[in-house]
Amino acid sequence: MNNPRILEGIKVVDMTSVIFGPYATQTLADCGADVIKVEAPRGDFFRGAGKPAKTRGMGAVHMTMNRGKRAITLDLGNEEDAEVMRGLIEDADVFIHNVRKKGVEKLGFGYEDVKAIKPDIVYVHCTGFGSGGPYEPLQCYDDVVQAASGLTSLMPIADRNPKPRYIPSAIVDKVAGLHAAYATMAALIHKLRTGEGQFVEVPMFEAFTHFLLEEHLFGATFDPPTETMLYKRQVDPDRQPSPTKDGHLSIVPYVDENWQKTFELMGDPDFLEREGLTTPVERFRNQDKMFLHIDKLAPAKTNAEWTELFNANNIPCMAARDIHDIMEDPHLKETGFFKRREHPSEGGYFEMQPPVRFGARPDAELGYAPRVDEHGEEIRREIAERKGGA
Repeated sequence: MNNPRILEGIKVVDMTSVIFGPYATQTLADCGADVIKVEAPRGDFFRGAGKPAKTRGMGAVHMTMNRGKRAITLDLGNEEDAEVMRGLIEDADVFIHNVRKKGVEKLGFGYEDVKAIKPDIVYVHCTGFGSGGPYEPLQCYDDVVQAASGLTSLMPIADRNPKPRYIPSAIVDKVAGLHAAYATMAALIHKLRTGEGQFVEVPMFEAFTHFLLEEHLFGATFDPPTETMLYKRQVDPDRQPSPTKDGHLSIVPYVDENWQKTFELMGDPDFLEREGLTTPVERFRNQDKMFLHIDKLAPAKTNAEWTELFNANNIPCMAARDIHDIMEDPHLKETGFFKRREHPSEGGYFEMQPPVRFGARPDAELGYAPRVDEHGEEIRREIAERKGGA
């Protein structure tokens, strides 16, 4: 095999739905794995997300979350279809699903069931809550974990608004999906080294809480605590894009030596000394005061004028643009991040390219998001041929 993709030759049986699992398995597909998306007869209900779709079951989010996979529909309550599933697993390296434990065991595809079919299987359970705790049997979605992890308590601090609120992104699903992708690849490396498969549990609640508290555990890291939780810079209400003459600009003099230079460029070189902010400790404790002063000075110039000045002095800044403008970003255009393609059934569409590049292999043409049961006949034929030749 000449210059194979990273996971070429790896077969993944994917019984996940919505965002968490599909985001993980798309990452595996982008790396070259043969991902077979197993859906109930009516298809993953999340295929309808992103209406209006050109074709039923081919909504926008499905298009961005399931590229490069093959699709088959199976009714696992039907013995004939369950036998097809067992045939898939016999030839798989990975089985990944997000069905609750009791439900998947009732279907006959718990870990011990699957291990009996394929002893070296990497079995990945994408679940809401980790096993062994009181939340284990509960249903779970992104919003639930945003609330349970404490994320919804941070926005009121930053907004000076008493009402807890969600982040406007399925951030928990996607963070947990990345955990599932790296965990699967780590288990595959273990399998390649030892020949052993294993059970891998990826709980949304624990994965996202770990992600959230990397900086926000803060003073509670120590026993006894040295300070309260929360990394002050991240929840500072005054840490916002600054108003300029023609918009808003993110000005981030993050490293200590940039602060003095920033105020020099903005026309008030004596500010730090005048306010007693001459040491890193004082600046850290008084970031709100510094950001408020930047807000007072920023309206003197346009975004373009400030950007030219700050870039020339190595001070990070970027215009706070509307999300609707991101597809026109010159950097993303130059790097080919958005690519227009022709889908076999949906026609023209835009696709985001994988953000990670591997130097050992040129970028490969990616597959398409599949239609419901698009590859069902093909996959059944492959199983039959394999068994016939066994």
